[in-house]
Amino acid sequence: MENAIRFVAGGVLVSIFAVVGDALDPKSFAGIFGAAPSVALATLSLTIVTRGKPYAAIEARSMVAGGFAFFLYSCVNLRLMGKYRVHSLKAAASAVLVWLACAIGIWAGVLR
Repeated sequence: MENAIRFVAGGVLVSIFAVVGDALDPKSFAGIFGAAPSVALATLSLTIVTRGKPYAAIEARSMVAGGFAFFLYSCVNLRLMGKYRVHSLKAAASAVLVWLACAIGIWAGVLR
C-alpha cells in the first residue's frame, strides 16, 4: 500500500512541478523541476508519515549529500564535453567515478 501511495504522490508532485517549470523561461526548467525535487518531496512526506521526523531528517541529509555529488558530476561532464570535446559516453563514464568518490567520501566523512 505504501508503494501505491508513493507512486500517486510522486506522480501528482511531478505533474505540479512540470506545470510550474513549463510556465517558466527557458523551457529547460520543466525537466529540472519535474524530476528530482518532486520525487524527493513525495518521498520525504511519506517518510515523515510512516517513519517519523528523525528518520526523515536522516533521509533529507542523505539527499543533500547525493545532490552535491551529482552537482560535481554535472560540473565534470560540462567541463569534459564543453572545453575538451570528449564524447558524451566517455565523459559520463569518467564523471561517474567523480560522483562515486564524492558520494563515498561524504558518506564516510560526514554521514556515517
